[in-house]
Amino acid sequence: MAAARIKKGDRVIVLSGKDKGKTGDVTMAMPKDGKVVVSGVNIAVRHTKPSQGDPQGGLMRSEAPLHVSKVAHVTADGKPTRVRFETQDGKKVRVAVKTGDKIDG
Repeated sequence: MAAARIKKGDRVIVLSGKDKGKTGDVTMAMPKDGKVVVSGVNIAVRHTKPSQGDPQGGLMRSEAPLHVSKVAHVTADGKPTRVRFETQDGKKVRVAVKTGDKIDG
């Protein structure tokens, strides 16, 4: 299992697919499946019949998971970057490859 380069709360950009170029925050990370859910991206629409729990029915929109390889961290200027790990002051921290900025706090 590789270390988590993308975690919940990170700002990411979509690299491929129908939502290419969109940015959003990671709302849920699924490291075992290698997927992430990004807010406002990869919206799945499901037609539902009216039921007791949902008397209105109709179109239900929800964010579907994306594979982690389809997203990348966003730098301050809005461009994608890879993530590497460095040891600073005895702690393992995530660092943006393009800018060298520390991602963790």
